[in-house]
Amino acid sequence: MALELGFELQETSVGGASDGNFAAALGLPVLDGLGAVGGGAHARSEWISIDGMMQRTALAAGVLAKLGSSSGRELD
Repeated sequence: MALELGFELQETSVGGASDGNFAAALGLPVLDGLGAVGGGAHARSEWISIDGMMQRTALAAGVLAKLGSSSGRELD
């Protein structure tokens, strides 16, 4: 999906927690990491990338559109 939108996703690992941890603990699939793109989380120097947020918004919209029209097919 990201390639269709003109960018590549990179796998990463960060500290912290997500409400998705509760679902994952039950063995349910979880998609996480569509939040803010930036740095300095929870600090006075925290910042976000507007371009990064535009990409994430487009990606989330595309994923939802595919899920809504997939009729059970796997996402590309």
